[in-house]
Amino acid sequence: MGSRQASLEESCGRQGTGAGGPRGAGPDAGATSAIADSAGGYAAFTLFPENASVLTVEYKVNLLAPAEGEHLEAVGKVLRSGRTLTVCQLEVFGVQGAQRSLVAAGQQTLICVEARAEQ
Repeated sequence: MGSRQASLEESCGRQGTGAGGPRGAGPDAGATSAIADSAGGYAAFTLFPENASVLTVEYKVNLLAPAEGEHLEAVGKVLRSGRTLTVCQLEVFGVQGAQRSLVAAGQQTLICVEARAEQ
């Protein structure tokens, strides 16, 4: 069986100044949500059969703090993998040096799409 967890990192702009946000406070909500969605997708993908694809059915992200730091780290963890749907926990951290602070948390539901036979 697969690992059930995946981590991704994304730069926060110019040396952590957060040039991407509307007020210069860090990456915007779209970037934070996108990296969370990807981390959950990769976590689910570790449990899917070879030649299968993963699709997000729905996800919800709570933005808890400004996404500040040198980079963002997103962690997706499979909570339950069923026959059709997989549910993942999502966390995004702002990382500055050795310090990590939680900036977003959420949950996601994904579906395993089996490869179709060629016709």
